[in-house]
Amino acid sequence: MSKAAKRERQKENRERARIERERMQKRQRQVKATRGLLFLLAPLAVIAIIIALTSGSDTPTRDYKAAPKVTIDTKKTYTATIDTTEGNIVVALDAEATPNAVNSFVFLAKNKFYDGLCIDRLMPGFGIQGGSPKCDRGGGPGYTVTDKPAPDFAVGSFVAARSADQAAGTFGSQFYIVSGNESAVPKDDLQFGSVVTGLDVVTKIEKQNTKPPGSDIPESVVRINKVTIATGNTPATSSTSAP
Repeated sequence: MSKAAKRERQKENRERARIERERMQKRQRQVKATRGLLFLLAPLAVIAIIIALTSGSDTPTRDYKAAPKVTIDTKKTYTATIDTTEGNIVVALDAEATPNAVNSFVFLAKNKFYDGLCIDRLMPGFGIQGGSPKCDRGGGPGYTVTDKPAPDFAVGSFVAARSADQAAGTFGSQFYIVSGNESAVPKDDLQFGSVVTGLDVVTKIEKQNTKPPGSDIPESVVRINKVTIATGNTPATSSTSAP
């Protein structure tokens, strides 16, 4: 092989070696950049997963396949604080006389069913109604329970709201609170509690403007912030005080 050909081959080898070095260096830079990106994204992915899990746990379930098992102790007292945008209404629940309704109400309250729902019916001189999952006076939790009605209604009665085609003593999720004219309460409706404090909040709400005037539809939304359950002889407490 001539010296010229030898030099040419050496030149070609050096060129191929240079190209290979540059290719390897480029690949190493790409790998390093990918690792850096993954290092930055990994914490963000963990945070996103935590937020998703946390958000999911705070979302109330409002459609159940069946009524919950009775887990309340009828020997104990159960008190519900209904925290509304107008103040608190504290209700003593009658677990002994109406165990199925109280058990269901306690179950729904503890699972945040009522959080964010509305008082959707105003009946001046009679009371207020709420507990509809869509704030439209319709629907329920996907099931109903029944207890035996006792027609001894009074001002402050906490009563299960039911449709005309439902059996006597039926409770889904909707309720109404009697503020007056208790003789007008249907005898087949189920009273499963009594207002302890906050009847002034009930009357305050029922006197709000309606739309259209003269109807029983609130002009402004009255929201149920949450329902807190306390067991024993101590009333439930909430962060919002009744006016």
